[in-house]
Amino acid sequence: MLVYLRLFKESFSFAINALRNNKLRTFLSLLGITIGIFSIIAVLAAVDSLDRSIKDQLSGLDKNTMYLTKYSFGPTDVPRWQRDNFPQAEHDDFEFIQRNVPDIDAIAYVIFGGNENLKYEGNTVTGVNITPVSNGIYDIENFKVEQGRFYTESESISGANVIVLGSDTAKNLFDDLNPIGKTIRGFGRKLTVIGVLKKMGSGLGDSPDERAYVPANFVRRFRNGGVEGLPGAVIIKPEKGVDIGAFESVLKQKYRAYRGLKADEPDNFFVNKLSGLTDFVDGIIGFLNGAGWVISAFSLLVGGFGIANIMFVSVRERTNLIGIQKSLGAKNKFILFQFLFEAIILSVLGGLIGIIMVWLISLAATAMVDDFEFILSLGNIFLGFGLSTFIGLISGLVPAFSASRLDPVEAIRTGM
Repeated sequence: MLVYLRLFKESFSFAINALRNNKLRTFLSLLGITIGIFSIIAVLAAVDSLDRSIKDQLSGLDKNTMYLTKYSFGPTDVPRWQRDNFPQAEHDDFEFIQRNVPDIDAIAYVIFGGNENLKYEGNTVTGVNITPVSNGIYDIENFKVEQGRFYTESESISGANVIVLGSDTAKNLFDDLNPIGKTIRGFGRKLTVIGVLKKMGSGLGDSPDERAYVPANFVRRFRNGGVEGLPGAVIIKPEKGVDIGAFESVLKQKYRAYRGLKADEPDNFFVNKLSGLTDFVDGIIGFLNGAGWVISAFSLLVGGFGIANIMFVSVRERTNLIGIQKSLGAKNKFILFQFLFEAIILSVLGGLIGIIMVWLISLAATAMVDDFEFILSLGNIFLGFGLSTFIGLISGLVPAFSASRLDPVEAIRTGM
């Protein structure tokens, strides 16, 4: 055991001396492995951070929540021309499902509108995503009201001129003023602010913090629906404990009958589940991870060749020393381990630099980007060390083996 500890100490000293005596050569050799480890760990950390942010946003939602609309939220085999001819999900569809489909915990009708400007006295906030949606959305989304309240069912049905602001929207429009009860202008009409939502952070698409919510029936007064109008969707949250497969079958059966579809006709709508959306997100995350590995593999390959090159040069420079060690009784495995350890130490050093770079960049990015945290997990750190160790082992194996097989007499003569 003491022999191997001494061997490790000597190899470490050789590696440090190589760094000191051949700074440019060692720097260029380590650059490849540093960039390779940096690329892989940076990609994995960024993807993990994005994945965690999305999952945090969806964590408060029921994964069985369904979006009934003419659009598919994921890949589909239905041709584009056929999907374009699907009828829109309208408010009448929402009312039919609400009356006729059992086991519904909450249901809402949403209109996918564009961005609008909000004005309060002399202050204007441009490009606000004002979402027209019925009050059932409050029980479907994980909304929490910080000030005031959300609009009621009666206000939703009557299409009252009320609005609930996201936290960032309220901050941008009113700064430190209390917005409750204030009259603002949106859609070119007066709206009374009745509530402000708690800050939720970023997620899929626009953050709820940057949105505003109004009753869908308010917008239906002056914006057309139907085929030529604004697209809509019916959002359905089934009761807990319900067989989701059976619930979806009943929903489709009744909705097909409502639309007058015959048994041999395909659906002219999509039922998108959040569980399917999370699976789709997982697929994208997996693809990004795979792409990151493929791209970074080229850097790792270059880094491995760089380590192998410096080890061959090191063997050639120390041929005389190897001959002297073997003539004094050093065994082949001692020489082999000596150069292997040196290659691993050099590679791990490059990997450590790459990991430190990722850590520093993640700290800077987290400080600069609001509501998003870049995470460098212990798993990714250990992966970086493991990869750098493996590359050092593979890159140093051939040079170390060639050094261990040198004839001591020839080695001394060659080194003289």
